[in-house]
Amino acid sequence: MMDGLVNVESSQHDRRITVTVTPVTPDVPRGLKGVVVTETALGDVRGTEGFYHYRQYSAVDLAQSRTFEDVWHLMLLGTLPDAAGRAAFARRVTPLRRLPGAVRDALPAVARAGALSGPLAGLRSALSLLGAAGGFRPLYDVEPERRLSDALAATAAVPTLLTALYRLGQGLEPVEPRDDLPYAANYLYMLTGEEPDPAHARAVERYLISTVDHGFNASTFTARVIASTGADLAACLTGAVGALSGPLHGGAPSRALDTLDAIGTPDRIDPWIRERVLAGERIMGFGHPVYRTEDPRSRMLKGIARSFGGPLVDLAVRVEARVEAILAELKPGRELHTNVEFYAGVVMELCGLPREMFTPTFACARVVGWCANVLEQAEDSKIIRPAARYVGPVPPQPVPAA
Repeated sequence: MMDGLVNVESSQHDRRITVTVTPVTPDVPRGLKGVVVTETALGDVRGTEGFYHYRQYSAVDLAQSRTFEDVWHLMLLGTLPDAAGRAAFARRVTPLRRLPGAVRDALPAVARAGALSGPLAGLRSALSLLGAAGGFRPLYDVEPERRLSDALAATAAVPTLLTALYRLGQGLEPVEPRDDLPYAANYLYMLTGEEPDPAHARAVERYLISTVDHGFNASTFTARVIASTGADLAACLTGAVGALSGPLHGGAPSRALDTLDAIGTPDRIDPWIRERVLAGERIMGFGHPVYRTEDPRSRMLKGIARSFGGPLVDLAVRVEARVEAILAELKPGRELHTNVEFYAGVVMELCGLPREMFTPTFACARVVGWCANVLEQAEDSKIIRPAARYVGPVPPQPVPAA
């Protein structure tokens, strides 16, 4: 690889050679699209194939046949457990669902302060409190086993934090976790105070598994950048939550459902879509920066939605078909398929989750992927420190008098 342009000057008299190296700044696509920044053993997204995996296993296959605890074990400990391993892992993480007293006591104030911004904003503060109460130390200063212990504590506590913040925001008391319920069912129980329908719990579990990790998305990359500084795990997760809160990343499931609400009835599908396509507006729930074919997560969630059935599902299926058809007519060559948010919103609505908890539910899954990436990044002591190309006024300019 060339590091710069080399200019060689020589003199016939003294046989000296002068070498001048002019640095060359490489052209990098906007948003670092397609740029490989490191190596990972955690998984990959193959966008042209419509396939992604966690370690060596298809993520969709895992969602179809395994529990959330199995995938949690896979991502943080590196292997898929057998029945005995699953039980041992459950014994390790179930007690970690309960919050330290100092954190639990502070949550009402956090919920009040973030009443207008919701549970995901409150999670940033709550994670900082959890890290302080749990004695999380800089990744740079602790051994791998302590990093893993902190990661397990954080991943176990996030559902408890989010459901408590939501309920406090609604004027309700938080619901303590139940040791006898698995991850997804316990999450729904803490959210509603009622033991969930098994079909709903399994549907949410499959959604959670399918969204644990997905390449170097914005929030995952943010977590790794912070981890590369040697900061503590809570700092890494707080930054990741901030990235996830943006509507172009994790904030779209409820917005996709808002699209179906705005359309309302089948007879309004075509005029509503045509108006937005011709105006160049984005249709939430469609398109993905990596996939150039159908999003495998959307395909799986569509199947879950259709197993429930009902008017909302029928409308969603018809909207999906008409968006693709109208785009083929008005924007030939521009393929746009549903992404994970489109049918995720439908499934979560059918399972009784409030819309303000759609993105927080996503965070309950993705925190496992964030932690796996943080642990991997912590093994490399090199800080992530890219460069930028300056395009402002030519320096140095004289400083004007005050």
